Amino acid sequence: MKIVRMNAENKRNLLQDLLKRSPNNYGQYEDTVAKIVADVRQNGDAALFSYTKQFDRCEIAPDTIRVTYEEIEEAYGKVDGRLVEVMKRSAANIRAFHEKQVRNSWFSPKEDGTILGMKHTPIASAGVYAPGGKAAYPSSVLMNVIPAKVAGVERIILATPPGADGKITPTTLVAADIAGIDEVYRMGGAQAIAAMAFGTQSVPKVDKITGPGNIFVALAKKACFGYVGIDSIAGPSEILVIADESANPRYVAADLLSQAEHDELASAILITDSMPLAEAVSKQVGQFVEGLSRKEIIQKSLDNYGYILLVEDLEEAAAVANDIASEHLEILTRDPFALMTKIKNAGAIFLGEYSSEPLGDYFAGPNHVLPTNGTARFFSPLNVDDFMKKTSIISYSRDALEAIHEDIECFAENEGLTAHANSIKVRFE
Repeated sequence: MKIVRMNAENKRNLLQDLLKRSPNNYGQYEDTVAKIVADVRQNGDAALFSYTKQFDRCEIAPDTIRVTYEEIEEAYGKVDGRLVEVMKRSAANIRAFHEKQVRNSWFSPKEDGTILGMKHTPIASAGVYAPGGKAAYPSSVLMNVIPAKVAGVERIILATPPGADGKITPTTLVAADIAGIDEVYRMGGAQAIAAMAFGTQSVPKVDKITGPGNIFVALAKKACFGYVGIDSIAGPSEILVIADESANPRYVAADLLSQAEHDELASAILITDSMPLAEAVSKQVGQFVEGLSRKEIIQKSLDNYGYILLVEDLEEAAAVANDIASEHLEILTRDPFALMTKIKNAGAIFLGEYSSEPLGDYFAGPNHVLPTNGTARFFSPLNVDDFMKKTSIISYSRDALEAIHEDIECFAENEGLTAHANSIKVRFE
């Protein structure tokens, strides 16, 4: 891996380099996606079925697009029993964590007759997208469906692309069933996002769409935003590790590679104040890569977006980490909890050498749908609130309004909105 001594110019170049990975920089595909979205919006099933035949080489129809209960039962027979039990335990952890996020409606009455409050209501329906085939991630199905269930969403549907034989990846179906999905539809790509955003003759319109996908899925979510809510326009995966001389270089190297294997655009960065550690990690990375199944993808990821950044001290390490605002941040230092207090921007923080990133991906419970490409500066992990609406409640008595009605009229008249002012004024004429 490249070892770079950190300075202002290097940091600026690094941030610009990382931002090139954002889906917002793939404008060459936007016209294609826009045409697909518009076609599905206008022509419904006809367009959806046509694109499924074109891209997935699968014939579907109104009576076959929805996965049957028998198919889900059959999927259980094709998935290793141990994996089924692991997914159930993972689901229990995810559910328990997200149940702690639930917030109740609240009301604040005052003696003058004023009542203010916030009403929390789950959205009525949600659509979850799950990639298929070799890119199937049942863990993501759990992470997207369970928060919606905890929030109380009445109808949750899953869209996932079929194989040429019309079959759905068995692990995806089992994970969806464990999570409590209501309906599963065999459809993928930008056309599936459009179908859920606008509805077709066979696919219900939903209020929000979440879940990972390729660049066409990401751009389709972007194109449909506003007609429907979305979780985010996610970019390639990324990990940042802050480590000092006390860290085990084998652990650091292994953790960096855990994200580099996702795809060629994935980013893996180590920030350290120890040159011996930097050199040991670089050497260990090379040794590990040779024995890993996705070594070609990993090597391209490291060549393009893999860095070891040398800083003066851990204060500077925290400052650089905040500028990068990584999706995953591991802290492998003598006192990781102390350094954590200096971190402002990160999707998820993993503390200590036994809290490696895959723990969060699969089992711990916090959501692994995280902000990428520096968006941790203003976005949060997927959570129960993403499936809730908040409605303000306002109630004033006559006495309460009378005490302040002239203030409101003054404000409204200053803005030139005399009808606003009159709406208050008429009540005290």
